[in-house]
Amino acid sequence: MRRVAAAEGCELGPRLQPLWGGYGDLWRAELTRAGKISSVIVKDVRPPAVDGGVAHRRKLRSYRVEQVFYERYAARCDDACRVPRALGLGAEHGMFLSVLEDLDAAGFAGRRSRVDATELSAVLGWLAAFHAVFLGQSPDDLWKVGTYWHLATRPDELARLERPLLRKAAGGIDARLNSARFRTFVHGDAKLENVGFAPGGRVALVDFQYVGGGVGVKDVAYFLSSCLSPAECAALIPGHLDQYFGALRAALATRYAPVELDALEHEWRELFPLAWVDFYRFLLGWAPGRCDPDPFSDALVAQVLRAS
Repeated sequence: MRRVAAAEGCELGPRLQPLWGGYGDLWRAELTRAGKISSVIVKDVRPPAVDGGVAHRRKLRSYRVEQVFYERYAARCDDACRVPRALGLGAEHGMFLSVLEDLDAAGFAGRRSRVDATELSAVLGWLAAFHAVFLGQSPDDLWKVGTYWHLATRPDELARLERPLLRKAAGGIDARLNSARFRTFVHGDAKLENVGFAPGGRVALVDFQYVGGGVGVKDVAYFLSSCLSPAECAALIPGHLDQYFGALRAALATRYAPVELDALEHEWRELFPLAWVDFYRFLLGWAPGRCDPDPFSDALVAQVLRAS
């Protein structure tokens, strides 16, 4: 790790958490660099010996994609869509080591299992700023289609889906989302667990394993599903969509004419129900028979199926 981060010394601290599926660990460490000691986050990816199936290949690629994002794209993100700085990146023999800025030390130490309206709006503002930065850009060497539930990478979950009509419609939903005129980079895993909150309403996001091309409302739908109950969705989502699009238009106002912003908003608003159903399709196949009743999502499924 000292070599990867170009540090004079390194002292590994507590393990923060294991990585999903037993693929390594996340640590906090102290690095000595040029007489200074700084706290950093170390993402140490050591994949288990497995049979090399679809899920294993997807995870390995996700770690390569994350390093590409930090190496080539993260510098474009300003304070409006704050991300960690990469201090060192290394990959060898199917293992990955990423030494990243410790956002807790940078002031983003707040973690939430529930958010109030102000905090929720702050995350929507981050997503709008991120989508504005990468609107129209090609996701070279990232996921061509971002999000960890992308249909082409989830054949097992689709096969387990116990709703025949939704299973049949899944390909068409995916095609409509992927053929949108306006495309950007999506974070791909924008849930509360990946958000750090700072005083004054600032937020930062981590975990870019599934960043790639897509429509911004994929992130918005997934994020809202991570922090709103089904009972809250019908009442609150229209207002949150207004907040997101207001922030997105403000971030793009100097680059796009009003008529183009109108076209972008119209397209992505129409695609929001499909983005929501696309994730719900994955969830139902990932945990068949175990999802809690969700009348809001079921109503959107019925709406999308009627229109298909």
